[in-house]
Amino acid sequence: MPKPFPSLSGYGLGWSTRQRITVLATGLAVLLALAVVVALLTGRTTAGDSQAAAPSSGPSSSTSASAGPTASAGAGSVAKPPQLADPVAFAKAAAATLWSYDTRTTSRDQQLAGMRAWLTAETKYADWSSIATQVPDPVLWSRMADQDQYATATVTEAHYPSAFKQALADDPSAITEAYIYAVTVTGKQQIAWKKGGAGAEDRSITLAVQCRPNANCSLVSIAPRVVP
Repeated sequence: MPKPFPSLSGYGLGWSTRQRITVLATGLAVLLALAVVVALLTGRTTAGDSQAAAPSSGPSSSTSASAGPTASAGAGSVAKPPQLADPVAFAKAAAATLWSYDTRTTSRDQQLAGMRAWLTAETKYADWSSIATQVPDPVLWSRMADQDQYATATVTEAHYPSAFKQALADDPSAITEAYIYAVTVTGKQQIAWKKGGAGAEDRSITLAVQCRPNANCSLVSIAPRVVP
């Protein structure tokens, strides 16, 4: 029986040491640092009992976080980032993309390339490793492809976490340093594979989204745990 694609919401990695230092060195520290600290102290939101017949599986430890997709990989079936200026709307679209994949039409390199297109171009804030390490290693992806495994997603709700709203209320000007917003998104992922295999799981994820004035939003990072 094939293993379903690991959920990005359940296995998000923490900020790197370099990025913590970078964020703390800016006025954004009041916002994102607080949100991440609360996330670390808060128990991980339960993904919900799986309705799937297939077992869940986390990403392989051999997945390379630093290795980017090849330039010619293309994006396969991965959705392109929408031109949105609203953090919540963009976070909804990003979560749906992170929870979706199709090994029948998309290679592992294409999956990575498609996901990277959502990342902010501001390397000072971008945490690509938190996203890239969620993609299974080449061997597991190949096995998933052998079973024609794919997943679709439905987003049900999105909101600013209470810690983020409180930090913003305490220091409204801090957001103007990098315009990065924390958004928690919930929804459902439907998984299917050969011979009628199928299942569904509830998902929840907290994303850091950058939305500068007069510019389209982009993805910064996946929070290490879901922030309420």
